[in-house]
Amino acid sequence: MVAVLVILDGASEPLPPDGAPTSLELARTPALDRLAREGRVAPVATVPAGLPAGSESAIPGLLGWTPPAPVDRGLLEAAARGIALAPGERAWRVDVFDVAGERAGAEDAARAAERLAATAPCHRVRRLAGHRLLVTGPPPLPPLHPSLHPWPEGVVPPRVLDAGTVVVGAAGAAIGAARLLGARVVVPAGATGDVDTDLRAKADAAIDEIEAGATRVVVHVGAPDEAAHRRERAAKVAAIERIDRELVAPLAEAVARSGGSLRVCPDHACDPRTGLHDDAPVPCLDWQPGGMASGGERLTERAALADLALEAA
Repeated sequence: MVAVLVILDGASEPLPPDGAPTSLELARTPALDRLAREGRVAPVATVPAGLPAGSESAIPGLLGWTPPAPVDRGLLEAAARGIALAPGERAWRVDVFDVAGERAGAEDAARAAERLAATAPCHRVRRLAGHRLLVTGPPPLPPLHPSLHPWPEGVVPPRVLDAGTVVVGAAGAAIGAARLLGARVVVPAGATGDVDTDLRAKADAAIDEIEAGATRVVVHVGAPDEAAHRRERAAKVAAIERIDRELVAPLAEAVARSGGSLRVCPDHACDPRTGLHDDAPVPCLDWQPGGMASGGERLTERAALADLALEAA
C-alpha cells in the first residue's frame, strides 16, 4: 500500500495570544475537513530541539532522517538543481536583504548577484527565487557586502532512502534533501515553490507515481511559507484553499482507490504577522479509507490540541 505525505511548507502558525484565528482556521478547506473527521489530527514537533526553525531542519525528519545539527543549506540548494560540485568545491546559500533588514526584492537580488559575480571571478553566482542566491566554487567564500548573508556550513543528509520514495515539488530544500537522502524526485513543469505554482501538475505527477506502484509519495508545496514571509495573510489563506481543492482532494481520491494512507503536515510554522519561522508543534493529519476516526474536525492548531486533550481524557 502506498503512503502519501503532503508537506504544507510554513502553513502552521503559533497561536496568537489575543485568540485571533490562524491562517489554517481562516481557510475554507472542505477536503481537509472531511479527512480530519474521518482520521486523526494531532500536534507534532517537526523541528529537532536546538535547530533553527526552517525547512532544512524539519523536512529531512519528515522524509526519514532527523538532523543532529544544522543542515548545509547550500548543498541542499545545489542538489535541488542537480548541480555537481568539483572536488574541493563548496556551495553557499546567500540571502540578500535591503537597508531595512527585509528580504530584498527580485530586482535588488539580481543586481546583488551581478556585483558579487564581478568581484568573485573564481566562483559561480546563480540567482534562485526571490532574495536567494547560490554561490559555488572553492573555499573560502569571498568577502561579501553587508547586505549579503551567507548560511553557515552544516551536516550533509546521508543516503538512507531509495527510489521507492518519490518526492514531488519545485527545486528547493525539499527536493535537495530528497536527492541527498537517496529518494527519486519529480519536478513538474510549472512547479515554482511560490503561490503561482501549478498544483494540478503536482497532483497529476503524484497520482502517476501512485498508480505506477510507488511505495511512498511525498508532495511538497512551498506557497504558504512564501506568502507568510511576505506578511501576506490573505495570500497564505488563498494558497491553503487552493492546495485543498487542487491537490489534497484528488490525492485523497487516489489514495482511496489504492487502499493506502495519507498524511498532511506542515514542516514548520511561519507567522504572517512577522514573516518569521517558528518551531512550535504543527497540526498533522493522518487518514486512510475505512480507518478509525478520532472525532477531529479540522487540520488546525487549536483542533490538534483539542483532539490530543480529548484522547488523554
